Amino acid sequence: MNKGKSYNIGDIVEGKVTGIQPYGVFVQLADNQQGLIHISEVNHHYVSDINDYFSIGDEIQVQVIDHDEYTRKLSLSVRSLKPLHVPNHPKRLGRPPKRKTPDIGFQSIADEMPGWINEGLKNCKKYQG
Repeated sequence: MNKGKSYNIGDIVEGKVTGIQPYGVFVQLADNQQGLIHISEVNHHYVSDINDYFSIGDEIQVQVIDHDEYTRKLSLSVRSLKPLHVPNHPKRLGRPPKRKTPDIGFQSIADEMPGWINEGLKNCKKYQG
């Protein structure tokens, strides 16, 4: 059996798209070697339709991410060749908003006390007089 070219994990190679399925893209590499780009390896974000990214006959660059020595099938990725846009620092949450405390407690009692005293004195005078 002719093994042809040997591919290692991490190799970046050129290939031609030979088939498109809802779950991935088949790519023909050198020496009649075939690989599959699973839909999860197309882009960093959600891919709803793989046809938006590839057409049959496209020449593309892929990275080998896995290989089966017995079946000679390769798992390929395009996503690993694209930069991931992540900020180099964590998102700053800032301070939580300060909670407004209700106006209750001793100060409100102290504010109301003179009115209560006057009202009490008025009622007291009514009963005395």
